[in-house]
Amino acid sequence: MANARALDKRRKSIKNIRKITRTMELIATARFKKAMDRATAASAYTQRITKLVSDLAATGLEVSHPLMEEREETHRARMLVLTSNRGFCGGYNGSVVRLAQKKIAALTKELGEDGFNLEVSGKRGINAFHSAKLPIHVEYTHFEDKPSYDEIEVLANRYLDDYAHGKIDRFDVAYMQFETTARQHPVVETLLPLTSISGEELSDEPTSGAESMYKFDPSAESILAEVVPTSFKVKLFNCFLDAAVGEQVARMIAMKGATENAGDLIKQLSRQYNRARQSQITGEIMEIIGGVEALNA
Repeated sequence: MANARALDKRRKSIKNIRKITRTMELIATARFKKAMDRATAASAYTQRITKLVSDLAATGLEVSHPLMEEREETHRARMLVLTSNRGFCGGYNGSVVRLAQKKIAALTKELGEDGFNLEVSGKRGINAFHSAKLPIHVEYTHFEDKPSYDEIEVLANRYLDDYAHGKIDRFDVAYMQFETTARQHPVVETLLPLTSISGEELSDEPTSGAESMYKFDPSAESILAEVVPTSFKVKLFNCFLDAAVGEQVARMIAMKGATENAGDLIKQLSRQYNRARQSQITGEIMEIIGGVEALNA
């Protein structure tokens, strides 16, 4: 039978841990609500502008944009992996990193090590890729659960400039795509070239009524020059927002599970402590009785 004092000390220690995990769960819940509000507010704009680009591409007009044209051959690819700076979020980072590694292996095999660049956001992902001996060309640690559009726009402008000047032929983002609090999954999404918007292939064939939907002033080319880069920027921003929401959901669920497990362990230790204390008291009573009988003998 374990010592009652040791069991009580361990039980108090777990109670303190439960307070910490409960607090972390509440903090993650509050951050999730804020991140979800930001993502919801941005998603409507993202969906509308991507729909606009899809409609413009489907009008059948003789217009084109470099970002919407696939390269004949892909020689240089770049991937951005979005992970978190902090842990205690279950398998959130591991799922994204594993999927990214599979895609990296395929691209490296196809293009060679010199034809692929890796960029990672988040300390957890950076450490994971360092452990896997995969070279990281650019590291970001300043993005938290509240990424601003201005910060993302700086990144997006660099990617757009590199694509326009032929420094990259393809750009992918690996992140945790949020659907509901009970469902989220890691994805690797190709953002450049913009041959696909919201999962639907852009078609050069005119759609019925599409030509009458818009009037271009001064020209369709000038409109596309503004709208297409913006669609890429808001899509990249939406990836960061999804990743932020997914991180807080994963941490909320992980801390809730840890709190419940701590409660179960406390109940188990309490039963063990009560049995040990009862056995200790019984032993002390038997010693007293034995001493009394010895005196009366």
